[in-house]
Amino acid sequence: MSVTTENLAPLPSGPVRSSMRRQGILFIISAPSGTGKTTLCKQVVANIPDLWHSISCTTRKPRPGEEHGREYFFTEEATFQGMIDRHEFAEWARVYGHLYGTPRKSLTDKLDQGIDVLLEIDVQGALQVKKKFDDAVSIFIVPPSMTALRTRLQARASDSSEEIQRRLQKVTEEVWHYREYAYIVRNDDLGRSLRELENIFLAERLKTARMDTAWIEANFLLTDESKSGDRRDHP
Repeated sequence: MSVTTENLAPLPSGPVRSSMRRQGILFIISAPSGTGKTTLCKQVVANIPDLWHSISCTTRKPRPGEEHGREYFFTEEATFQGMIDRHEFAEWARVYGHLYGTPRKSLTDKLDQGIDVLLEIDVQGALQVKKKFDDAVSIFIVPPSMTALRTRLQARASDSSEEIQRRLQKVTEEVWHYREYAYIVRNDDLGRSLRELENIFLAERLKTARMDTAWIEANFLLTDESKSGDRRDHP
């Protein structure tokens, strides 16, 4: 599905300015199955520079059109269990009968490099990650209604009727946790939801607490005398 973004303001391109060097921001996005989360996440990553989409591991089989290493790392259960035993996951959970997990090293490496990370995970995993990364930005996407969600799941034609019913039964349990998230986006219009997500990402990058503000002092607060004094003190 393509998204038209002609009405969006142009986003900055190129590397992050030196005046904004910082630790990468971890963005967590969760939503009930069929809400349109994956479509929105792919478009956000395509539109916003310097944002890396974390790829999770799962033991479920690929759906039509999915590729190993693109949507997920599709893994055998024994391999996944070995990764659990070696503490290689930032979080992991069993969802709809399958195991899902976020590799820890690739996530922390990107954050340490100052690269923002988008982590697309279920509610169970999100609650685990929030305990380990207390400055993470959490976003919950909700569908317009249960009726609309049922229609979307049926139109996807990738799950049996029994699987669809099981996913619908889990929606209430997942939505109950909306209070745990910093932001809520209602996906009743894909273009508008995309703009709201982009606004969240860009606003979080501009928070004073996340920026290296030494350039403000150097350019506006330090006098010429203090600057030359610093140079004399440090030949």
